[in-house]
Amino acid sequence: MLKVLIRRKFKPGKEQEVRVLLNQMRSDAMNVEGYISAETYFGHDDPNQMLVISTWQTFENWRSWKESEIRTINATTMMEMYQDGPTTYEEYVLPKIKR
Repeated sequence: MLKVLIRRKFKPGKEQEVRVLLNQMRSDAMNVEGYISAETYFGHDDPNQMLVISTWQTFENWRSWKESEIRTINATTMMEMYQDGPTTYEEYVLPKIKR
């Protein structure tokens, strides 16, 4: 299992546009092999900061989605026009325990 932390900061006043894009991206991701779930959080002290915690069955499933044409169009073209800085990604795997 893989957890991906995606961090973005948006320009003030773009909340509605961002939420529409987030809903579209989540809807698209739900149809991708290996997608399990995602949660979206906005900063308590800075509501323009956003954290998405996305869960995938495998790293390959995530990589396939991350590099897909539909995600690239939504994430890079659309989201970035509302962003104030780059997107950062952190990927974490659940270690297999040997018995």
